[in-house]
Amino acid sequence: MTFTLYGPDPSVYDTSNRKPHVIIIGAGLSGLTLAALLHRADIPFDIFEKSPEARNVGSAIFLGPNVGPLFTQLGIMEEYIAKSKYCNAIRIFNENREQDFFMDSSLNDKMGGFEGRILPRKVLYEIILSRVPEERIHRAKRMSWMTQGENGVHVKFTDGSEFEGDILVGADGAYSAVRKCLFERLKKDNQLPASDAVEPPFSCVCVAGYSGPLDPEKFPFLKENWNVFAVKDDKMCWNATLYLDAESSKFHNNFRTTDWGEGGAESMCNDVRDFPIPGGDGTLTLGDVIDKTPKDQMTKVMLEEKVFDTWYHCRTVLIGDACHKLHPAGAQGANMAIQDAVALANWINVIATPQVKDVEKAFQAYREERHAAAQVAATLSKSMCRFYGKVRATAMSLSLITRFIAKNMSTWMWEKVMVAMVRNRPQASFLPFVQDHGTVKAAELNSYRETLKIIKAREAERAAAAEVAAGVEVSVTIV
Repeated sequence: MTFTLYGPDPSVYDTSNRKPHVIIIGAGLSGLTLAALLHRADIPFDIFEKSPEARNVGSAIFLGPNVGPLFTQLGIMEEYIAKSKYCNAIRIFNENREQDFFMDSSLNDKMGGFEGRILPRKVLYEIILSRVPEERIHRAKRMSWMTQGENGVHVKFTDGSEFEGDILVGADGAYSAVRKCLFERLKKDNQLPASDAVEPPFSCVCVAGYSGPLDPEKFPFLKENWNVFAVKDDKMCWNATLYLDAESSKFHNNFRTTDWGEGGAESMCNDVRDFPIPGGDGTLTLGDVIDKTPKDQMTKVMLEEKVFDTWYHCRTVLIGDACHKLHPAGAQGANMAIQDAVALANWINVIATPQVKDVEKAFQAYREERHAAAQVAATLSKSMCRFYGKVRATAMSLSLITRFIAKNMSTWMWEKVMVAMVRNRPQASFLPFVQDHGTVKAAELNSYRETLKIIKAREAERAAAAEVAAGVEVSVTIV
């Protein structure tokens, strides 16, 4: 999709149109990444987060080379490396503490030009949060309703406060209040696709945690780089997943919640305490790690799976889990959320005016690129989830140690999968380009290529206008 720049003679052409004010609902990874980028682009924004304090629970996040260029642009690469752990392989163990298979991902480094690393979700959250001005984040603000139209978007919160802007971004997760409001309005106007009216299905319930410091002598795998759960500072991220059948899914659906939280974690932790984990004298269980995990760092969550068709309407747009909730089996959630934020920031930066027609044009371009990527990620995640489910003895048994479909995959096929995973290495078109040296060429993304063209065209127009104002005769063609 291309943008057309219209204007009068260069001598009177005005490229200083007011930048749109962006309202972001949700201060998770996608919302904060978008905010950090908008801040660097000097685009006005405000984030509204329902939680009264910063708290981002969950297990470990593995990030491949995909984030290398962006993290370098944002100036967080050194901190990211310092607080994460290099991960170039994964060893998978069974319930008898025996190694099932070994997966070598070291090719990621050469293919993508950046290392694959693992770190707690909370740590990644704090790193990105540090790049967002604190005064732009408004906490304890739960959205209740929104309206939008030609003159802007109006957001109401449960505490009675209100806020107005030009663009509303729903970055508030799988139970997005923004998406709910948007879909209700579209449904009332008979504009909502039938598929989007259905609740996201789920096949798993998960309990996850981030432990306090552990004894490396008792947990020797903390000293190794290959363990998928071991992170910096002798700590461990862990999770246990309950794979559901049709009947158990119905049962758990009765307890579907709108928040990640500690409520159901304790009882599920009791169910998985005796699960064996490798290392030590051969008697370690998950209970040994649970006992070292603060209660406020454990949570239970249902793992919905869905890619919605509707990503935007008028002045409202969705990113991250609000528009594509992926099963964590594919390890794509965080990467996808970050890549959404980059693409959307690039398009918002080149919106010509805050008028609806220009805003929707940018949203359409964003959706065209990212929806296709979400579909591919969803297919991978669903395939791996089905594979994990097959290893259980019964429909209700628990699986802790992740089993990858790559166990039965040939080397050439695994390399092909890695190529597909590392190709998307997005960058912000308004920040200095970062050169990487990956053997796999980075994908040419429209959100970078097309917005960079617009930026350069506008820079040329401004330069021409300046020369005209200085009395220099120039000839400029405006497309």
